[in-house]
Parts: sequence; C-alpha cells; structure tokens
Amino acid sequence: MKRKLWSVMFLLLLFAAGLLAAPGSQERDWTNQNWTNYVRIGAYGLRGGDAVQIVSKAQASDVFGIEVDNDIPGRYESFLQPEEKLKAIHDVAEEAHRVGNHAFVYIAGTECITAHADQTPHTLAKDHPDWLQRNIAGKPAIFGGGSAFWIRPGDEDVWVSPFATEWRKTYMERVRQIAATGIDGIYIDIPYWMTHFDGWEDTWASFDDYTVAAFKQQTGLDAKHDLKLGDFTDPAFRKWVEFRIQAITDFLREIDQNAKSINPKIKTIPEIYPGIEEEAVRVGSDVYSLYAVVDAIAHEYEFGEGDHMASSRTPLDWFRYQVGMHSFRAFAQGKATWILNYSWDGDKKVDASHAMIRESMMNLAMSQVMAGANFWDAPGHSMAGSNDLPTRKTIFSWIEAHEKTFYLPRTPIDPIGVYFSVATRNFGADEFIASYRGILILLMQKHLEFQIVTPRTLADFKGQTLILPDVRVLEDSEKNWLKSFAGQGKRLVITGVDATGIGKSENVVRFPACPGKAYNAELEKDFESASPDSGQAFLDSLRGSDAIRIQAGPHVATSVARTSDGHINCFFANFAGLRGGSNPIQTPQSGVEVTVQSKSRGKGFFLPFLGETQAVEGTHHGDALTFTLPPIARGAVFWYEP
Repeated sequence: MKRKLWSVMFLLLLFAAGLLAAPGSQERDWTNQNWTNYVRIGAYGLRGGDAVQIVSKAQASDVFGIEVDNDIPGRYESFLQPEEKLKAIHDVAEEAHRVGNHAFVYIAGTECITAHADQTPHTLAKDHPDWLQRNIAGKPAIFGGGSAFWIRPGDEDVWVSPFATEWRKTYMERVRQIAATGIDGIYIDIPYWMTHFDGWEDTWASFDDYTVAAFKQQTGLDAKHDLKLGDFTDPAFRKWVEFRIQAITDFLREIDQNAKSINPKIKTIPEIYPGIEEEAVRVGSDVYSLYAVVDAIAHEYEFGEGDHMASSRTPLDWFRYQVGMHSFRAFAQGKATWILNYSWDGDKKVDASHAMIRESMMNLAMSQVMAGANFWDAPGHSMAGSNDLPTRKTIFSWIEAHEKTFYLPRTPIDPIGVYFSVATRNFGADEFIASYRGILILLMQKHLEFQIVTPRTLADFKGQTLILPDVRVLEDSEKNWLKSFAGQGKRLVITGVDATGIGKSENVVRFPACPGKAYNAELEKDFESASPDSGQAFLDSLRGSDAIRIQAGPHVATSVARTSDGHINCFFANFAGLRGGSNPIQTPQSGVEVTVQSKSRGKGFFLPFLGETQAVEGTHHGDALTFTLPPIARGAVFWYEP
C-alpha cells in the first residue's frame, strides 16, 4: 500500500514539476547565469525528518547551495525501494526553497553498495551478477570492507556496467523520481569504469557481456581478443579508449535528459577526480567531454602526481593546480566549476594547529576564486562538515560580498592561445601534459594574458598567437582551421612534434625541442631557481597585445580577462614563500604594476583576498596608465573601469 500511495504522489509531482523548481527570486539574472555559478557549498547527511535542521545550519554559515547525502541508486536497498528517501529529498528541497536557498542531492554513478551483505541472501551481485563490470579475465568488480574508506566491513561494493540494460532502466526511473521531488540538482559521484581500486588500475575494464556486445556493434571488434590493452599505438585499443569515454559521457547525458524531462530547471553535476591528465582516459570520465552534457562539474582534483592537501603543497603544486582549474574553466564555456578539495586531511607531517588549518583553508579558497572556480571546504575525504567552521563562514561571507567580481563571465581581451588537444591527451597524456603545463606556467609567471583553446572553441579564437604544445593528433578539420589561421597573418607556434602538415611560412614558428617540456623539467628539478626567462626565444616568438602589461615576480600566478560588466580584471595568486608541510603563509609581493593602454583617466580598484576594495591612483605616460598596487599578501584582484 505504501508503494502505491507514493506512485500516486509522484504522478502528481510529475504534473507539477515546473512549479516545484526553486523560486525565481533567487535566480541570478547576470548574463543568463544560474545558481550553480554562485554556490558556496556545505554538505550534510540527510536521514529524513532533519530538513529544517540542515537548512538552518546552512543558512547560519552563509552556505548557498546545500548538498545532501541521500544516495538512492548507490545503495541496493533504496535502488529497489526508494520511497522513504524520496520523501526526505522532497522535504529538504521544500525547506531550502522556503528560505531562498538551493539544494542538490548525492547519488552514485556506477557503484552500488549492499549493506550487511554477509547477512542477507539478496545483494546486487547475488541477484544480478550479469550487471557487474569485469576485467578481461572475467573477474567481477566486487569489493568488501577495506577496499575503500567508505566501504564498511560486511558490505558488498560493486561496480555496474552502464550497458546493463535492466539496471540502467531502473536507474533512470530513479533519476526521474528524484527530479520530481523538486530538488534543484542531482550530484552524480564516481561515474567510472572500475580502474581505480588496487589491482584494477591496468585492467581497462569493463569486459562484461553487455559492454563487449556494445563495442562489437559499434566497431565490429571483439574487445576480448582484438585489442592490445595499454598499447596506444594499436588502432583497435584507441577505439576502445574512445568508446569508454563516450559511454560514460552518454550515460551522464541520459541522466541529464531524464531529470530535465521532469523538471527542466534541475541541474546535473557529476563529481569526478580525474582532471586533464591520463586518469581521465583510464576511468573514462573526461571533464572536457562531460562539460558538454551536464550543467556543472564538481572536481575532486588532485592534479595527477600532485598532493591533494593544501597544507602540504609546494609552489609548483599550486601552479599546476592553477593550470588544471583554468583548463576546467575553458572546457566549461560559462558553466560552473566546483572544486571539492582538502585543506589538511590529517597530514601527520603538518602541524595540526588551528592556525595551520585556517591558513591552508584560505590558500585553497584564494587559489580557486582567482581562477573563477567555486570553493567547497571539506575535512578529509568527507564531503560534509568543515575544517574550521568560523573560517569557512568568513570566507563564504567575503565571497558573497564580491561574487560578481569573481563569477561574472570572463572573456579574453587579446590573449596568447594555448591549445588543449583532447586526442593528443587521450593517446599520449604524459608527453602532452608536460608540454602544456610548462607553457601555461611560463605564461602565468611572465604575466601574459593567455586563453586555453579547445576543439570546441577553436573557431572562436580571436588572438594573434596560438601555441600547439607538442600536439601530435589532429583531425582534418583542425588542420584546415590552423592553415587558415596562419594564412590570415596570425602566428602559429608549434612546439615538439608538428602534426599540422603546414609547409614553411613566416607565420609558422617551430620549436622541435619543446620549450614547454624543457621548462617543466626545470621546474621539477628546482622550482626556486627555474627562470621563466630561460625560454626567451620562445617568448620572443609570441605576438600579444600591449593592452595590459603586468610587472610582478615569478611566484605570482596571473590571469587577465574582461568581465561582462566591462571591467578589465587582473587576478593574482601569490605562492611566494609557501613550503609544503611547514609554512602556509606567503611572502607579500610589493611593487606589482599594471599598465593599461588608455587615453582617458579611468578608475583602478584593488581587492585583496578577504579584504576590502580600495581605489588605486594611476599615472599617465602617453597613452598608457600605470597602477602600482598595494602589497599582495595572499591573493588579490585589480580591475580597471574605463
């Protein structure tokens, strides 16, 4: 009877879905952005009956965007019987809307846990063994307590093939039911192929019957016998790589379509840890591909070999983090980028004093907002809670007061373009990322305006120079565009391998020994002694505008953009003096200058991180206006109003 009553209730909810969306009074109307662009996230466990308490806590600490953990498809019991959890989701959505906030709910992607599996005859693996992902030897992706920190002893943790027909049908039904509750967003965690638990890293799974059949239908190849696993020179394996990425992308697209069929305003937000590096290819969740089919992405980004804790990062780690976040912002094309990372996480090498934790939190938040990403503070590998609640409230209050400065759309002025070749990363990540990172860090340290260009944005690039950082794979459409670009008198700078097929031209400059890769090696060897001026010939080859000139030290990462309110903004992240594990406090940077080409006396303003806006006087020199900025302690933004 209970299930029948809920069926009736949900039919009514489906009918009224448009009325259940969040109140329009809280929707930002700045250039068609929405609430996901302005979130300040806090996370809470949702048990049912606690909606008022959750929303009250969120409001008290300036949270805007309430994550609630109430996983329906990722727990086998609620995958089968979701009614109780659906009611809890409806209640928290209603309460959040009552106070003008937004709420989104956590669900798992391809993972499903059965609690106390050792004591029950019915688990997902026991009931549906054919649904499970498998390695090439046929071993199913079944794990128990200890395999990951979130799996309790006695529980069964399985990973399901997205091609398992009946599972996917029920999964999408649950998505539609969740959307009908009126919740503002669905947060899909770990939609992966199982390649990230111990012993599964090199499996390139899954080789279950459903997945193998889908690959055979699409390519005519037998995944179990026609591939040379891990061999990127093998054309068949390359097809397998592309197939796996497309499968996860299609899965997220279908989630989005099903949710929006019930509530057109609902947002889909996957959470994934892979970033721009090889891990994206291995687990199949590629942020570049996913941004095109979802509303935002929450990145648990650890930048490959880098350290995931803010407290123990070196300056080089911080610069690489900037490269990752600016890449995400380029992939997003105006959609929101959320960052779920950790300030401290119990690092035994780091002083656990509140001072260390607070400073690490502030460094993490500063690095993210300067890149245009949204800050999510979490203690350890837990989404809920805070490392230090008073510090989070201070940060959130400041972000709220200045949200337009950081989250209005940013557009390039006259940038140097750096091309992110998705195909090159897919089939040769290590070589490409070394070149790509080295070049972007070089441009940040030289304080030159840059724009990350992708296959989706190539046709819209308006800069004078485009750099191909050891790009080895290009489609014919890309080659044709690049040839046309150089033919217009623009500068094409090719480092490392040349895959363009373009002949000699005064507009094409080639560096067979990639300066980006060389500079990346210098940084890895000794960051403090590496000089961005070591690649002077490369720097001299770049054509850029003199519209903005910045003078600052190489420990300051700079990005430049025009915001949609017409301001020219320069964002500064200072990493000078930071020592991972021992010193989280920067050496202030003095004498930073910004010169703007302007015949008129516009106004300059300076906003230090967690500080107040102050006017800055400029000095005219012909058609240029130079502003000497106050010392930058942690980070800051300068903007010029013509």
